[in-house]
Amino acid sequence: MSRTIPDATKQLIAALDLVRHQEGGYYRRTFQSDAQSMLSTTGGPRYRMTSIYYLLTQDSPIGHFHLNKSDIVHYYHLGDAIEYTLIFPDGRLKTMVMGSDVIAGQSLQLHVPGGIWKASRLMAGSSGFGLISEAVSPGFDFADMEMGS
Repeated sequence: MSRTIPDATKQLIAALDLVRHQEGGYYRRTFQSDAQSMLSTTGGPRYRMTSIYYLLTQDSPIGHFHLNKSDIVHYYHLGDAIEYTLIFPDGRLKTMVMGSDVIAGQSLQLHVPGGIWKASRLMAGSSGFGLISEAVSPGFDFADMEMGS
């Protein structure tokens, strides 16, 4: 069932020049380190670091399970809280919430090491969206991401 995107969310998507992400939500790469500082990885050369905006909305509230080879640090910016579910290689499950209510235990930052499955979900709130940034090192490449099935 498709949900209507509120005008304020449409304006945010346009202002940040976001496009749909294959895992769900919207994104835009905002930074990649200088090409002269590429790292050599088993998957080929990678930027030392990349960064994106990532937005979950009422019409796309889920970031589906996926695994990245690189470490990712998530930074909460604004909107409703976002719940993250992590599955570690040993089978442990961890759930964390990124949001502005640090007194209630929400986190402003979340580090997810490479090799860990993660999914995200927009929590109910008044904004209808949640905006974060992700810093990825070595830099993100779609070849280093595996989608869950």
